[in-house]
Amino acid sequence: MSDFPWLTTLWVVPLVGAALVLMFPASWRTGARSFALFVSLGTLGIGIWLATQFEPGSEQYQFVEKHEWIPAFGAGYTLGMDGIALVLVLLTAGLVPLLILAGWQDEREVGSGRRVSHYYMALTLVVEGMVLISFTALDILLFYIFFEVMLIPMYFLIGGFGPRTTDLAVRQQRSRAAVKFLLYNLFGGLIMLAAVIGLYVITAREKLGTDGAGTFDFRVVMEAANSGQLGAAPAVLNAVFLGFMFAFAVKAPLWPLHTWLPDAAVAATPASAVLMMAVVDKVGTFGMLRYCLLLFPSASSTYAPVISVLAVIGIIYGALLAIGQTDVMRLIAYTSISHFGFIILGIFAMTTQGGTGATLYMVNHGISTAALFLIAGFLVSRRGTRLIAEYGGVQNVAPILAGTFLISGLATLSLPGLAPFISEFMVLIGTFTRYPVAAVFASTALVLAALYVLWMYQRMMTGPVKQGNEKLYDLLPRELVVVVPLIAALLFLGAYPKPALDRIDPAVANTLTKIGQHDPAPAVKPEAGQTTNGGAHK
Repeated sequence: MSDFPWLTTLWVVPLVGAALVLMFPASWRTGARSFALFVSLGTLGIGIWLATQFEPGSEQYQFVEKHEWIPAFGAGYTLGMDGIALVLVLLTAGLVPLLILAGWQDEREVGSGRRVSHYYMALTLVVEGMVLISFTALDILLFYIFFEVMLIPMYFLIGGFGPRTTDLAVRQQRSRAAVKFLLYNLFGGLIMLAAVIGLYVITAREKLGTDGAGTFDFRVVMEAANSGQLGAAPAVLNAVFLGFMFAFAVKAPLWPLHTWLPDAAVAATPASAVLMMAVVDKVGTFGMLRYCLLLFPSASSTYAPVISVLAVIGIIYGALLAIGQTDVMRLIAYTSISHFGFIILGIFAMTTQGGTGATLYMVNHGISTAALFLIAGFLVSRRGTRLIAEYGGVQNVAPILAGTFLISGLATLSLPGLAPFISEFMVLIGTFTRYPVAAVFASTALVLAALYVLWMYQRMMTGPVKQGNEKLYDLLPRELVVVVPLIAALLFLGAYPKPALDRIDPAVANTLTKIGQHDPAPAVKPEAGQTTNGGAHK
């Protein structure tokens, strides 16, 4: 492979692009937006090139870059990509150009200001760059820094931008939601910082770094953890694991640490909400799969049943609360809590099908949530209300909008033939082989999902046109450019997920092999007259 620093270029391009956007004159609003779109497409191009050069059967981590950063602490600038990181990089790089287009007219500041377009687009690119380095970092300290720093631009996107309004209560609600998002995630990050320091102390005691010091090199710590070289007591390793897991569970989010998500999703613009739910929150589930399992295999096995129970509660809880919502955007936000429960359940089933399904679910959830939330956002921007009861008969005046909304909703409920079905099916099968009771309870969400999606569609799109909806218009060309690729991706991955699975499966299998987990052997009922070992009864 080429020695060119492709992974560095991948995350630096959006950050440099963000800085250049801010240098545009205040009057060049369209120019700033167009340049931000161009930068995001360039980042996508790099991601596609990396995908074409990635070799699924080769080394676990490819395109590796390693440079000294803080040698006194054993911290290095180390990047690398496996199949799991690759598909999440493509998800991020693929969604951001669509989100920039979707937010083309939505980046109006709450207060005054002439450079609103510049700030909004720049913050979006900054979040993209920080997420991309988080997916490719192979240094624990490097990952932690960007895991935390990405909260700052996301905070400003939630609290500082949105439809122009003079309603003080709406502005205060947006500010409270942004602060709640920041405080929850910063608190989780502080707990993780203590765990990162604790892990470094353990590596220093074992002299895993150069010159007998500690190290933050993920690969070195992983090999030590899986070969039994981390000499700390199990109770200490369990505590460090919980520190990492807590931070990831807040960001994911896992019940009962989820309460910040619906408020933040409703307060932000639709494009920013999708950036948060479909991209930023995936760093949490990615962290569980990479850091929790590979650095703490024994602790992961110890706490897997408890985490699986919390995931099942989140699956059912999110679905039940979605059914009871009167706000369409809040309803969709609660569905994400349910879907993240499926992802976490698949990760901690610790089976090949569960882990592969969970990774594919991260991608499919990002696409389906983006489609459903953005289409709902287009509709709300036309009507000026998020209340489901205010709609009705939309399919009569905006049939394309209603049709794409239906397809996105059916993907959300995991209809066979659409992308989320494959990943949800794999998660349930992989979980059933390890925790059959958890899989059975999680399966109830299939019925609940059908209820909240179809009932929402019936109330909003069918029937006679309600008063106030007569002048609703269909999707505009710009909006179609956003929606059509998402619908196409749902159909393609629903019919042919093999390209993604070919890259995910080897990485998941390698993860399970390193932590000593194997798929449970199926229980075989002995035939009449046979013992369980095949011998005849005496």
